[in-house]
Amino acid sequence: MSRPVIAVPGRFTESASALRYRGVVAARKLLEAVWAAGGDPHVLLPADGADAFDWASRLRGVDGVLLPGGGDVNPRRYGGDSTHVSLYDVDELQDETDFTLARYALEHGVPTLAVCRGLHVVNALLGGTLVIDMDVHHRHHVHEVSVDDPADVLGVGNRPITCSCYHHQAIDQVAEGISVLGRAEDGVVEAVSIESAGWAAGIQWHPEDTYDVDPDQLLPFRKLVAEASR
Repeated sequence: MSRPVIAVPGRFTESASALRYRGVVAARKLLEAVWAAGGDPHVLLPADGADAFDWASRLRGVDGVLLPGGGDVNPRRYGGDSTHVSLYDVDELQDETDFTLARYALEHGVPTLAVCRGLHVVNALLGGTLVIDMDVHHRHHVHEVSVDDPADVLGVGNRPITCSCYHHQAIDQVAEGISVLGRAEDGVVEAVSIESAGWAAGIQWHPEDTYDVDPDQLLPFRKLVAEASR
């Protein structure tokens, strides 16, 4: 049986030694996790121009979307301070790519999984806000997330799971259309379902970090692939 194609917007990088110049990249472990779950990840170029955001054309042959982690969303997208000293890797083209892709996917029912920055993008898109810089960062941080998901939207059941995190921002005001399914012990929103014409969910942690040693972490990817296979 053929693997469903999962579109992943690439991330800009100023240094990629194998390429000699600046690059567009995706985290290897993230792509490997999609592959291990049965999908075929395809990295998309964040391009400029009118046809760059013609997602009906660009997603032809695509079965699902994964909005990955990355740099900070420009706070002007949610009414925040765009001059805050903690911000890093803010890029208008990256934001426009992610926001327009997320809007199209949700409106047209393309199965969508949003991870870390991807979750921030969807929350801001739907009218929510972000904590620009958490008092206690969750960089290189492992903690327990309590999941309360009776409908099993995420595919991980209803139980605590141990998760690897890397972020200094988090959801502040939860947008309409987003339902919280899991929080960390300190109250940070870690898992959500997202109102969509199809299946959509988001997680704050990085399941790709430990998917190869913790079977629980492969489950959100399996859920995305299963929904994309429909």
